[in-house]
Amino acid sequence: MPVTQTSDDERIEYEIHGDGQPLVLLHGGMAPCEYWQPVIPHLDDYAAVVPQRVGFGTRPDALDETGPDEVLDREVADVLALAEEVGEEYDAAPILFGHSFGALTAIETARAATAADGETGIEAVVAYEPAILPEEFAEHADLADRMGARLDDGDREGAMKLYVEQVLHPDGVADLDAWLAEWPVWPDCVDLVEEVVRMNHAVERYELPEALDVGVPVLVLTGTEGPQFLRDSARAAHDALPRSRLVEFDGVGHSGPAEAPERISDEIRAFLG
Repeated sequence: MPVTQTSDDERIEYEIHGDGQPLVLLHGGMAPCEYWQPVIPHLDDYAAVVPQRVGFGTRPDALDETGPDEVLDREVADVLALAEEVGEEYDAAPILFGHSFGALTAIETARAATAADGETGIEAVVAYEPAILPEEFAEHADLADRMGARLDDGDREGAMKLYVEQVLHPDGVADLDAWLAEWPVWPDCVDLVEEVVRMNHAVERYELPEALDVGVPVLVLTGTEGPQFLRDSARAAHDALPRSRLVEFDGVGHSGPAEAPERISDEIRAFLG
C-alpha cells in the first residue's frame, strides 16, 4: 500500500485502483476501503485513490493527541498532502469525492487550498451529503455524547448502533440486529467506534459560514431517503458555495455512493465532462 507524509511527518496509507486522473475518495464514518467497493468499478476511467483516515485502520496513537476541535483540521492537512502527491504522480490535478464527513473534509480542503494561494491544485469537488448540521439542529445535537456514554459502559456495538439509527436509517429498520448481521462492514465499523465518536464531536462543533470561499466547482449530491437534516445541509452548502451544482437522487438514502453507484458515477462524469 503506498504511503505519503504530511508536513508533520505523519504517514497516510492509501490504495489506488485503476489509472487516469486521480479521484480521491474520502469516506465518512464507515470502513474506508470496504465502503467504496461498489462504486470503484463504475469509475474505472479514473485512478481511484482510497486513503486510510487516521484512526480508521492506521495511526491509532495519533487519536489520543487529537481533540474534537482539531479533528477536521487534521483531516484537511492529510488530504492536502495526499492531493499534492497524487497530483504530481499522475501529472493531473486530482478530484476530491467525499461522502458525509468525507464530503465536509473535501469542501474544507478545497477551501484551505484556495485561502493558501488561490491555486488549489484540485480540479473539482464532489460532495455527497456533507456532514453539516443546520443551526437549529446543531443546538440540540448530542449523538457524540450518547455514543460516548455507551462506549464508556463498554457497549461498543450499542454505540455504533446509535450512529446507524440516526444517520443511516433515521426512519428505522424492522429488525436492526438482523440487518447489521448481514452487513459486511459492520464488524469493522464497531472496531472504529472511538474515531466515529470524535468525528461526530467535530461535526457538532462545525458552523457553516455564509459563504464558502472555494476556488473550484463543486457538485453537491443528496438523496430523498436520507435524514432530512442532511438534505437541508446539502442545500445550505450549495447556497454557500460560489460555483456549485446540486443534484437530488430520488429513492436514494445517505449511503448513496454505495446504494446507487452507477447513477452517482454518471452524474459525476456529466459534471466533470
